[in-house]
Amino acid sequence: MPSTGVSPVETYLTELNRALSGPRRRRADLMAEARDGLEDATEAFEADGLDRADAEQQAVADFGELDEVVPGYRAELGIAQGRRTALALCLVMLIQPIVWQEGVWSWNQDSGSPTALTAFLGELVRAIGMLSIAGAVLALLASGIGLRYPAVRDHATRSTAVFGLVSSGAVSMIAIAMAALSALAEHSGPGGLAVAIGFVLLPLAFVGRSAHRCLRLV
Repeated sequence: MPSTGVSPVETYLTELNRALSGPRRRRADLMAEARDGLEDATEAFEADGLDRADAEQQAVADFGELDEVVPGYRAELGIAQGRRTALALCLVMLIQPIVWQEGVWSWNQDSGSPTALTAFLGELVRAIGMLSIAGAVLALLASGIGLRYPAVRDHATRSTAVFGLVSSGAVSMIAIAMAALSALAEHSGPGGLAVAIGFVLLPLAFVGRSAHRCLRLV
């Protein structure tokens, strides 16, 4: 093929980068590794007597077609995104006992015995929170030492994403209900909803967005 002045390695790397999404730092690391591998292969083919253009074309051919290479890179990015999702979920759940502790905020000062519904929601959110923290810790372990086991590696990203979405949705709905009930029962105005939005809904929206990105990578 006649030379067009376009580097086959640079063209390949550009197309590979365009095909990938996920955590920026991990993607940059993977792209750097791909570049190093292609440059080393190019130099080896040049040492065998090929000119630069032919050496780059051979290096790209040996590296693999994009439809063969991209799935492996996406899996690595999915694991990194799953780890980020699990960590974010764990951190958000850890602050919830402070958010909902009786008497800490002006909108949930103890003004008497809670209603049966409020008590039920309180117990429910505590149970879901504990399960979410436990699940997030397991997901972090799965995205770390668990990767040495193929069965865990193959399902860690999707499981983390689904768990993150379910936990975020459940806790968000309960938080809205508890804040609304508190406002109605104690006539505290929108303070409870403001706290729920700032400390529960917005952080959990970030978790849900991260979980959705996980699903796009599997």
